[in-house]
Amino acid sequence: MMAGVAQAEVLARLADPALYPQRPSSVDRIDTHTSCVFLAADCAYKVKRAVRYSFLDYSTPELRRRACEAEVRLNKRTAPRLYQGVTPVTREASGVLALDGNGDPVEWLVVMRRFPGDALLDRVATSGGFSRALAIGLADAIADFHASAVRAPHQGSADGMRDVLADNTRAVRAAEALPADLVRAVTAASDDALERHAALIDARRAGGFVRQLHGDLHLRNIVLLDGVPTLFDGIEFNDAFSCIDVWYDLAFLLMDLLGRGLAVESNLLFNHYLLRTGDLGGLPLLPLFLTTRAAVRAKTSLASAALEADPSRRRHFERRASDYLALAERCTRVRRERLIAIGGLSGSGKSTLAAQLGPLVGGAAGAVVLRSDVLRKVLLHRGLEERLGEEAYTHEVTEGVYRALGVRAADVLASGTTVIADATFLSAEFRGDIARVAGRAGVPFTGLWLEAPADTLESRLRTRVGDASDATVEVLRSQLREDTGAQTWARHDASVPVEELARAIVRTLEA
Repeated sequence: MMAGVAQAEVLARLADPALYPQRPSSVDRIDTHTSCVFLAADCAYKVKRAVRYSFLDYSTPELRRRACEAEVRLNKRTAPRLYQGVTPVTREASGVLALDGNGDPVEWLVVMRRFPGDALLDRVATSGGFSRALAIGLADAIADFHASAVRAPHQGSADGMRDVLADNTRAVRAAEALPADLVRAVTAASDDALERHAALIDARRAGGFVRQLHGDLHLRNIVLLDGVPTLFDGIEFNDAFSCIDVWYDLAFLLMDLLGRGLAVESNLLFNHYLLRTGDLGGLPLLPLFLTTRAAVRAKTSLASAALEADPSRRRHFERRASDYLALAERCTRVRRERLIAIGGLSGSGKSTLAAQLGPLVGGAAGAVVLRSDVLRKVLLHRGLEERLGEEAYTHEVTEGVYRALGVRAADVLASGTTVIADATFLSAEFRGDIARVAGRAGVPFTGLWLEAPADTLESRLRTRVGDASDATVEVLRSQLREDTGAQTWARHDASVPVEELARAIVRTLEA
């Protein structure tokens, strides 16, 4: 109580433009349940709230100073141009509060470079600007960060995850605003999943997949700086929240995209991250991680509601908590894995359909999409958009690509995840091989064959840009002359809108 009263004076002073050396005409304030940010001219000043929760303690000025220093140190890993340092608010001899004056420090601030609010990825997503290129660039940035992060074997155990689930459960059970049946469903499913996967969680910690990461990786904590997705505002206050499995770190972002209705973008980011890291071992944990992340978000929304004096704002946060808990329940639903193969001539829309189908089949994160065009370049150690010569398309190389496609499909299926295999599959032999992968794995197989008029295919190839495929109109005309053998896969008209086609296919799968 006393710390809160003392800090109120600091917060009032931070709202005064005369405090700042830039002499801004006004100061804007942004509040969360753990901090207050004051936007003054070209800088942002963040003060930690004098609060104590079960997961965080900012109750004294010394604890807040340490937290500020840790925040700057950890976040400079991903946003060195954004974080400028830590500065004190001081009590001068006259009794007034100053910014980095000569008196005794009474509060500590993180100083950051200010950026336009519309550069935050939550704003980008809301405005419809979350593009395929952005999803891929973001996956690359996260994969690079995860690869360089230090290992943290002292955290990330199954017992640690039990503590997270227990804290979530306490928070949501105590909230009258949340439906009791939803609370019970999420709690029971999460506890069951944790017990089934406890050994895997501990094995991954021993294997080095628990590292000091971001810990709060959602869209509002990512900003486009000069067009580059930049991670910031990672957790410094609790190692148990930031020293986590790499998939648990990514799960927050995937969940955030799902909660905003951006399932296609979430699945694309998921697939590109997996392509970059090759980390199939963590896939069985993803439903639990997504569920837990959504439940954490419900818990923090409840904490924000408790801070609100305005009844309408309080109800807003309570509704948000309920929405996140409903998303957590959706993430607990497990569908049986299957193998879907999409074939057809170049330009028939195989990859476009795979992107639409990806989030509609499999678990909450969707299917793993394995694309032969991408796999060929990975196997040859070439850039995804680098044009390959004829030597990369010999019969021997192509056979190797299809063998690798089958091996990877089998590995993903073994993790309990649905696979979509995207390739031309012009050869009956290759079509038979991929079907046998499903048979050996004991999962359902669906073969889809896309067809469209030749002039439609040619038009698509002429306008294709920024894609891993090297197919040209000449390649298509060569394919049209090939004998593809007896066709047993379900034929689909690829000239219809892809969203409509994807929904029709899903209805067939679920029939």
